[in-house]
Amino acid sequence: MPSHAGSPAARPGEVAGVLRLLAFLILATALMVLDYRGGWLHALRARAEAAVQPLWWLAGQPARVGTALRENAVTRAQLAADNARLRQALLLTAARNARLRTAAAENARLRGLLDSAERARLDVQLAGVLDIDLDPTRQRLLLDAGSSGGVRVGQPVIDAGGLMGQVIATTPTTATVLLVTDPDHVVPVMVARSGVRLVVYGTGRSDALLLADVPLSADVRRGDQLLTSGLGDRFPPGFTVGTVGTLRADDSRAFLEADVTPAAQLDRGRDVLLLRGYRAPLAMAGANAPAPAGKQVRP
Repeated sequence: MPSHAGSPAARPGEVAGVLRLLAFLILATALMVLDYRGGWLHALRARAEAAVQPLWWLAGQPARVGTALRENAVTRAQLAADNARLRQALLLTAARNARLRTAAAENARLRGLLDSAERARLDVQLAGVLDIDLDPTRQRLLLDAGSSGGVRVGQPVIDAGGLMGQVIATTPTTATVLLVTDPDHVVPVMVARSGVRLVVYGTGRSDALLLADVPLSADVRRGDQLLTSGLGDRFPPGFTVGTVGTLRADDSRAFLEADVTPAAQLDRGRDVLLLRGYRAPLAMAGANAPAPAGKQVRP
């Protein structure tokens, strides 16, 4: 039968450890009490903190470098996003400004167009330009107003500058305008200064007409303004056609000729004015075919 041996005896090493722990606790307690009452460990702690401060700074460097890198990365990405957003806003603002400038210019042009018609007390109809054909052999406009809107063949077309041409064909919703610069177009004109009657021909260029068959003795000068003469009953008198350039002898040397700068803005603008209250003889007869361009109309 096994005998009861009781609790094992404490080993000598463990007893010594417990005694050292108690001694350290007593020493620590005594130091805290003395420091609390006398404060004589304050200078020692300050020196110790100063001594280990470089170690703390060195130990914290990796964390500080990592934080700085993260902040720089975030800042760079934010700056890039802000830069892209600002560039987009700048482009959008520029596009809006361009559109506003275009609208302002169009409003000014329309206001001038209507003001000139009002000052001259003209009965006009505003029409928009749907298409323009400025081929050297074909100078025409397509308007968004037709016979259902009262547009008729032979109706003169003007803008704020002067004569543009005449309507040569209509549909219920559109009208075709033969410009004065069409090679088949002729306009009887007179010199505003001297009253000399002449003829201006289309050249196929939107920026030039041709004043031809000018007698050598005719009182015509460079810079003279040419007006519709009213002859031929195609256009009412008094509308500006263009300005005479330098006169020169033609091929026959028997007459003079000159380039004429059109008064109307034939290659720009989105609206024109159709003259009402003036009816050419052909249009009065109710002809629906394209009107003759005026080759046979002579002053």
